[in-house]
Amino acid sequence: MKLAVALLLAGLLSGGARAEVVEAQADGFKIKQMLIIAAPPEKVYGAFVDIGSWWAAEHTYSGNSANLHIDARPGGCFCEALPDGGGIVHMTLVNVMPGKRLTLSGALGPLQIAGVAGAMTVQLLPKDGGTQFGLLYNVGGYFPGGLKAIAGDVDAVLTLQVQRLKRFVETGAVADPKATAKP
Repeated sequence: MKLAVALLLAGLLSGGARAEVVEAQADGFKIKQMLIIAAPPEKVYGAFVDIGSWWAAEHTYSGNSANLHIDARPGGCFCEALPDGGGIVHMTLVNVMPGKRLTLSGALGPLQIAGVAGAMTVQLLPKDGGTQFGLLYNVGGYFPGGLKAIAGDVDAVLTLQVQRLKRFVETGAVADPKATAKP
């Protein structure tokens, strides 16, 4: 266990902003997202668990990010409310260390309908007056066509979300100003 934590920390401290598929095979993949956020870890943690404020609506089942919530406690839910009392459990929190780390268990998006298991760890470390934000998502199991085929798409979605989180923490907005700027 200590070795796994040490390897995760070493990976999180080894550079600037990066998003990558670290490994991808038919039966699993590992994705790593790392960047610096100009805010203390406690603020980044608070924003992360306020997921409905920054997650992209196009990557929800309901089409409305406000329907997302994280109950930040062991056994808590990263869930989405649906009309007529319905809902989705996206992931379950298995390790909660406020301001430092969250580990969630589950499969996101199209992975939910396959025979896979996923573990996502979010690590927050103080760095240069801000936060070294690291996200590691390991997924393994059965997916039609193999998990290697979908790893890049999952990485792209997580990259989008992490960029939105960074903008939300640093500016209070989630839209990319470059995407809306007129030439």
